[in-house]
Parts: sequence; C-alpha cells; structure tokens
Amino acid sequence: MRTPFYRVLYLQVLVAIVAGVLLGHFDAIHAISMKPLGDGFIKLIRMVIAPVIFCTVAAGIAGMQDMKKVGRVGGKALLYFEIVSTFALVIGLLVSSILQPGAGFNVDISKLDTHSISEFTLKAKSLSSVDFLINIIPNTFFDAFAKGDILQVLLISILFGFALSAAGEPGKPVVYLLEQLSLAIFGIVNIIMKVAPIGAFGAMAFTIGKYGIVALIPMAKLVGTFYLTSALFVLLVLGLIARITGFSILRFLVYIKEELLIVLGTSSSESALPNLMAKLERMGCAKSVVGLVVPTGYSFNLDGTNIYMTMAVLFIAQATNTQLTFGQEMTILVVAMLTSKGASGISGAGFITLASTLAVIKGLPVEGMALILGIDKFMSECRALTNIIGNGVATVVISGWEGELDRDRMHDVLNGDTARS
Repeated sequence: MRTPFYRVLYLQVLVAIVAGVLLGHFDAIHAISMKPLGDGFIKLIRMVIAPVIFCTVAAGIAGMQDMKKVGRVGGKALLYFEIVSTFALVIGLLVSSILQPGAGFNVDISKLDTHSISEFTLKAKSLSSVDFLINIIPNTFFDAFAKGDILQVLLISILFGFALSAAGEPGKPVVYLLEQLSLAIFGIVNIIMKVAPIGAFGAMAFTIGKYGIVALIPMAKLVGTFYLTSALFVLLVLGLIARITGFSILRFLVYIKEELLIVLGTSSSESALPNLMAKLERMGCAKSVVGLVVPTGYSFNLDGTNIYMTMAVLFIAQATNTQLTFGQEMTILVVAMLTSKGASGISGAGFITLASTLAVIKGLPVEGMALILGIDKFMSECRALTNIIGNGVATVVISGWEGELDRDRMHDVLNGDTARS
C-alpha cells in the first residue's frame, strides 16, 4: 500500500522549508520567534547521537573476529579523508582564483567592526594539536555522553568494543544487550523524525527573518561561487569516486534526500547523523564500518568546510587587495588541512579555523573575517550538505574497499527495488 503523499517525510520537510522562507520574508518579527522550534529539534537529535554511536560502534567492534580489522578500517578511512579533503581545499582555491569573488571590494580594514569576531580570534590563539588530542580523552566515562562530544564517545565506544571482544563468551550477553538497545534508540530516532518538518520550519524562518534575503545581495558573488564550487565537488569529485565504487552519486542523493532536506532546513549535519547511519546499513554497508567511518568523518572529513576555508581566505585577500604568492597559497592549503581537524567539536569551529589560517599568512588581515560574518549563516547550509554527502560516500567507499559492501543490495536499494532489498 502506497503512503499518501502528504505523509512522506521529505515532502513535509520541503513544504516546511518553503513556509519558513515565506514567513521570514513577509513577517520577520514572528519568524525570529520561531527559533526555539529549530533549536529544540536539533537538541532532540543530539540527545540520541551519543547512544547511537556507542551501541553501533561497541557492538560492531565486539562482533569482529579480527581485531586488526578495526585499525585497518580506521587507517583506510583517515587516508581517504586526507586525500578527498585535499581535493576539496584545492578546488576551493582554484575556483576562487579564477572567479575572484572578492575583487573590486577595495575594503579599508581600519573601518571594519571587528568586535564581533573577537571571540573566534581569541579561541584560535589558544588552539593547538596537543589541545585537540587531549580533548579527545573525556574527564570521566559518562562525561563524554553528558557533553555529547562525538570523538570522546567514539574513543569510549572503541575501547568498550575491544574489551567485550577480549572477554569472549562472557561478553556476548552484553553485545546482545547493546544490539537490542540500539533497536530501541533507533525507534526513538524514528519518533523524533516525525517532528523534523517543524524543526526545519523554525530554523529556516529564523534565518530568513533575522538576516533577510536582501542580506545576500552585497555578497551574492561569494555565496554563489561557494554553492557552485560545492556542487561541482559533489557531482565531479564525489561523482567520480562513486562511479569507481560502483554506484551513481545522483541515485545516492535521491536515496538520502530526506536527510539532505533536514540538513538544509536546520543547517546542522548532526541533525541527520542517526538516520544516515541507518540508511547506509540498509543499502549494504557493514554495521561495523558504518559505526567507525561516519562518526570519525564528522570530525575528519569536512569537505564543505574545507572548500569554505580556502574560498573565504582568498575572498578576504581579494577584498582587501592583499596579493598572495604561490608559496602563501600552498601554505593556506597545509594550514587549513591541519586547523580543520584541530577545532573539531568546538563551538564556532568554522570561524575559529578560519582565524587560525589567516593568522599564519603574513600580511593577510584577520580583521577581514568581519566581511563574511553576516553571510556565514547562508553558507552554513551548503557546508553541512556537502559534509554529510561526503561522509556518506566515504562510508560506501571504505565498505567496498574492505569487501564489506553488499553490492547487490546496494543496487537494489538505490534503484528503488524495495521488494528485493
């Protein structure tokens, strides 16, 4: 029996987004008051992310016969992340150099209001690789779950999985309990997703009501260039990777359309993490691979953020008439690659990493960040969309690389053959 069209989630979310845009444009005051709806939905999703990761990863690792496989999957994932992230950074750099979205602004730095960016520049100064590594270790076992830090929860999950595997037969009842618990947690996710349209409506209404569509006009070239570059990256780079792996990027995008619309409405890739993991398993990826790659990718595989980083740096350089040498552009690539990892899990991470990158390049004014602060919200949707697509593709690739991908099931699911899948 076909589901009535008005009960299809992605259509509900799409209608909610359009309604949010209209309310924000025509009644900004009431639109801004819708903010708690979006915030509440994101909090509901974040509430279940830690238990989803813990149950999936711990049970997946405990079920592996070969413990070397965990290190192998993790190593392959990190290698893939670095290669694809480099492509994202380079593409952002090339497109910005060719289209030059910041040319002609002729900005006088001394006249910029830099008070709004002081919070990010202060955090950037205190950011280091050592801090990042230490931050992965939680203060207590339960502290990671209380804070909802994905990397900390991932560390605990991996250690717990190893311990259960080493326990052998006595550990099997605990593994079974985790598997049953994950069913209940995903049941909670399904309940929460029923209010996704309300969350998307509230978040989109607030964004348009507060900033207004007209706020895009002065910086339309930068926003347009960023969206174009992200689309090219998804269709060409990720499309080629998907084709090599044996699936169509367009069919994959259709398959995760509900998650993409939720991310578009909320500007948060975390809002679709539990559903993405469930869908990747459903299309044939091994549970253990999904459990390792997706959470890790949320900190180490930020393709959209990487494109944004290099484009934002070059935009500021062009707008302030700062000439960059080839050596400085290469330095931007290296620094952006490192800082994008170091700020994972920190509030305002995108702007903190941008401040860190600008501070390294001599002659490039950090104050230029004030130029894009006002339109950053309009680019956050695209960053989040590119990030979640990149993590989905990465999981399928690593599953295929490990021989843990059910290709027949993948083709059935992506082609819509639900009877066989």
